[in-house]
Amino acid sequence: MSLRSNRIAEQMKKELGDIITRKIKDPRVGFVTVTDVDVTGDLQQATVYISALGNDKDREETLKALLKASGFIRSEIGHRIRLRRTPEITFEFDSSVEYGNKIDALLRSLNND
Repeated sequence: MSLRSNRIAEQMKKELGDIITRKIKDPRVGFVTVTDVDVTGDLQQATVYISALGNDKDREETLKALLKASGFIRSEIGHRIRLRRTPEITFEFDSSVEYGNKIDALLRSLNND
């Protein structure tokens, strides 16, 4: 990614966190954290990585609610960040948190043995 797309990704990450926590009133959206945003070099698409609390069913409901609200989220991003064209937004779960917890648990079990 270029320097400009990195800057836009960081700005989008900040704004998305604010939009999701304050503007979306869907009860299916629980405690969601935006962990990362990847923007393509041409600024046409953005992949938003999120982590959410709850079991798998709650997480899937959260993802469905965010996908349903993606048009609203995109328009809010367009108002907050001045771009010629607002990127298409897709949401994905960030598996790095679970992976890190798994590695941590493995290391702790090695230290205990």
